[in-house]
Amino acid sequence: MSARTLMIQGTTSDAGKSALVTGLCRVLARRGQRVAPFKPQNMALNSAVTIDGGEIGRAQAVQAQACGLEPHTDMNPVLLKPNTDMGAQVIIHGHALASMEARAYHDYKTVAFRAVMESYERLCRQYDVLIVEGAGSPAEINLRDRDIANMGFAEAVDCPVLLIADIDRGGVFAHLVGTLALLSASGQARVAGFVINRFRGDVGLLMPGVGWLEAHTGKPVLGILPYLHGLHLEAEDALPRAPSGAASHHSLRVLVPALPRISNHTDFDPLRLHPQVDFRYVGPGEDIPGADLIILPGSKSVRADLAWLRTHGWEEAMARHLRYGGKVIGLCGGFQMLGQTIHDPLGLEGEPGTSMGLQWLDVATTLERDKQLRRVDGMLTLENAQVSGYEIHHGVTHGPALSRPAVCLVDGLDGAISADGRILGTYLHGLFDTPAACTVLLRWAGLSEVAAFDYLDQRERSIERLADAVERHLDMNRIDALLQSRWGNAQT
Repeated sequence: MSARTLMIQGTTSDAGKSALVTGLCRVLARRGQRVAPFKPQNMALNSAVTIDGGEIGRAQAVQAQACGLEPHTDMNPVLLKPNTDMGAQVIIHGHALASMEARAYHDYKTVAFRAVMESYERLCRQYDVLIVEGAGSPAEINLRDRDIANMGFAEAVDCPVLLIADIDRGGVFAHLVGTLALLSASGQARVAGFVINRFRGDVGLLMPGVGWLEAHTGKPVLGILPYLHGLHLEAEDALPRAPSGAASHHSLRVLVPALPRISNHTDFDPLRLHPQVDFRYVGPGEDIPGADLIILPGSKSVRADLAWLRTHGWEEAMARHLRYGGKVIGLCGGFQMLGQTIHDPLGLEGEPGTSMGLQWLDVATTLERDKQLRRVDGMLTLENAQVSGYEIHHGVTHGPALSRPAVCLVDGLDGAISADGRILGTYLHGLFDTPAACTVLLRWAGLSEVAAFDYLDQRERSIERLADAVERHLDMNRIDALLQSRWGNAQT
């Protein structure tokens, strides 16, 4: 028997699809439903390692947590990780297949769709309810042919769709009416209702517009979600520019360069949210201010992003930072950049070749075809603090600096710490997630008294808060009715 399925599509990227799926998943899980998230195709540089040893979009891992599940590759069978403006690494069922230009992938979609349906059918056999997240907007008419991410999937499995729009950006009625108008007739019929997201103020002032929208489209508004100040859910891809809260006057200043192909920037969410950290991403054209700690993040195109760093003055700024006693951390691709050389003989991230690293750690890295994907546990060599995380990288790193490891894993060693103790490199994503590790690293970076902060607990509380808002502000009776109906039969 097939699971009952509801799909959430959005008028734009960042309209609130991921958040609504997360909230609905937790609401249904709290009611005792066997529910799972599903995203047919995702384009994101933030990913997570799954229980079955693959990688999926970070948002689907959070949605799995909302369901009380371990993330699995079937929850996001197609993941695209852009490595240039024209192409991306194509990941099917959690494992990298190849890098493809956009046109080549468009031709490949018929094959990718088979993988999507295989995963969907497996989940249908395991769960009662699937809450599905679309990608971008279904109104991208240039992508309608061979669509597997939005209405193409909804029509293949014959499920109803809710369309969500972000009122905080303005133009919410134009977004909803315009998106609906650009859908095919069958797609329009499949939209069962609207959700308005991130509303601030007196909802009574919005109701005349809601009445007009319902009369004009014949579609009900099933809820108006409020703007939840301070809510934190890990971003699917978009880079947050502003800090999430006001740091205290005892702040530790932390900078991260906003690399063009920055990946897994969710690594830094515990720092952005920490009450004693003054955290900032620094983009192109911005001055590089003084700091206590500079962190080089992961990258989907390490050699190209290293060249970007040099072009934008980071090599000189970091050398000055180190001369004045500052600390540096390199995570994954950032760790590779800290070494002597980076070799890409197969052209996995661009043109084949070798780049000189920043040469602050005596290691060299070669990118190899097989990607390392695993969850890991261990202890930081700094104060033996417990740490947990995951590895996602093509690089294999060798060199004398590895004799001073940064992490002692259950099954080996990872990373390096410089002889003077001021530079740390590691492949470990999630380095700051564990409270003990975060505290030790902030103390190492210069914060003398570190306040207790549990990022994982905060993430769980955010999911609960979101679910409370969904249950309070959405018409769950109508959503339950949609889940109970046989959609195809209901439309005839």
